[in-house]
Amino acid sequence: MKDNFSHNSPLYAQYRPSYPNEVFTFLQTILNGKERVWDCATGTGQIAEKLVDLFDEVEATDLSKNQLKHAFSHPRIRYTKQLAEQTDFPNAYFDCITVGQAIHWFDFDKFYAEAKRVLKPDGLLVVLGYGNIEVDDGEIIRLVDKLSSEILEAYWDTERRYIDENYQTIPFPFEEIAHPEFVIRDTWRREQLLGYLNTWSSVNHYKNQHEMNPIDLILPELPDFESVEISFPVLLRIGK
Repeated sequence: MKDNFSHNSPLYAQYRPSYPNEVFTFLQTILNGKERVWDCATGTGQIAEKLVDLFDEVEATDLSKNQLKHAFSHPRIRYTKQLAEQTDFPNAYFDCITVGQAIHWFDFDKFYAEAKRVLKPDGLLVVLGYGNIEVDDGEIIRLVDKLSSEILEAYWDTERRYIDENYQTIPFPFEEIAHPEFVIRDTWRREQLLGYLNTWSSVNHYKNQHEMNPIDLILPELPDFESVEISFPVLLRIGK
């Protein structure tokens, strides 16, 4: 599994979007048990925070100590530094496993073997993500698209294609469960949009190669707005 985000942990915690509560309300209706959940590649605990309302115990893991250092704190969440593909959890231990915006970085075969090992026989694997940002302003979205598709085109990791393909092309060797469509919606200030763009792995790759922030290339054209409506399609695969 790649670690593209340790360097940006404070930004990641502050500016990455949160999944809507409706996702977890739906998840509650299909769970076969609510004793224990593993939030794999938890990052700064955005999903783990939501899971405390559904489960008695939340095990949250990440390969990045820096991400875990900035994670949401709660007495029912236990954070540990572990690889997605190899953990110290017992067999048939979890009622559910969640993975948020991270499975495209995994070794699929090794992770799925580990997931099947630690899941209870009726446990669920919930793979979450969010697609490309949509902005309710033509000029702003033009510049975001310019940054992503033109300036940073050569700086995205190859795994990014799985997000562009809405997680529909990842291997998924589980019995799939149907679900509603969900969308992340919010109102962001200019500072929030820029903070989010700065969390892109491609921005960091560009900085490392050119010693400048590529976002500076669109700033002269970016409107000085107070708020804008943004949305992300939620990517979701659920299996047992």
